[in-house]
Amino acid sequence: MEKRSLNKNIDLLLRGFTELKDNGRFNEPNLDGSAGDYISFSSWEWPQGVGLFGLVRLWENTKSDDLYQIIDQWFQGNIEKGLPSLNVNTTAPMLPLSLFWSHHRQPHYQQVLDNWANRVMTELPRTPEQGFQHVVSDGINEMEIWDDTLFMVVLFLAHYGTVSGRQELVDEVVRQFLLHARYLNDPQTGLWYHGWSFVENSNFAKARWARGNAWITVGILELLELADVGAGVREYLIECLKKQVNTLIDLQADNGAWHTLLDHPDSYIEISATAGFGYGLLKGARLGIGDERWLEAGMKALAIVQDNIDVEGTVHNVSYGTRMGRTLQFYKDIPLQPTGYGQALAILCLSEGLRLADNK
Repeated sequence: MEKRSLNKNIDLLLRGFTELKDNGRFNEPNLDGSAGDYISFSSWEWPQGVGLFGLVRLWENTKSDDLYQIIDQWFQGNIEKGLPSLNVNTTAPMLPLSLFWSHHRQPHYQQVLDNWANRVMTELPRTPEQGFQHVVSDGINEMEIWDDTLFMVVLFLAHYGTVSGRQELVDEVVRQFLLHARYLNDPQTGLWYHGWSFVENSNFAKARWARGNAWITVGILELLELADVGAGVREYLIECLKKQVNTLIDLQADNGAWHTLLDHPDSYIEISATAGFGYGLLKGARLGIGDERWLEAGMKALAIVQDNIDVEGTVHNVSYGTRMGRTLQFYKDIPLQPTGYGQALAILCLSEGLRLADNK
């Protein structure tokens, strides 16, 4: 693993992300009748939110002025245009905005963050036991919780609640993580199911979906850095993470990647999840949570992620946005499409690899 190669690929990933355009292929209608754009860099949606999270984390490590300007201009431009309706997925850009704001405390950003946090707490529909219902731009998903929500919404509340001194937001974070773990974590394997329906009392297809599990791997590690959730909750989540990762390592393919259905080797290799797992494994090893097996598996993931970056900086073999599936075949049929979250998770994975190289 050479630092020069990692830096070159990170630069390529950044270019590939900022140049992404939908081109009408996946322009899906939102509930309000507007055209949903889940690919183009300029759009305010969850893929771009995850992408900005990767950029902000990269800026925190590099302090690059050019990167700062890209991030600042993205938020300024979208806020001036007017933000979309509140839901789980449109909340995703608020986490990178909170991280970005915390460094300089710009008042115009704080007003946006404070208002959005208030609305999440009071307007986002709830399931029984007060879980955040997974309402998104193109679907209500009545009385359903999904593993995606923890990354898209709850990490924002964790960070903003901590840096703004709003303990009630952090308390809500604890409730959401524990509730989602109760219904989505499979105690037999430690892997997480995609979702739970309080209407049907079921986990739908019982899909142990790769990217959903990657949101959990990354999400738990980020939560432990973003907020103080108390020693008991912290230790509980670390044990959940260890159980999950130890199973993941056993399911890693020989080439270093994971299948889109983790325990179904007939499903395709999926690189966004692989990047998320690679990031989590390397970071967990660096923090002393994981052992040498984590480091070895993380290095294999890092290598295959780099193999899937083309000369234009585009990450390939990334599955498109995935709704809740009622059959396992549904997940196997999701098309492959370059996306902002594919770029972002790869940036996170390579950045963690770079930290490892710097410490050698």
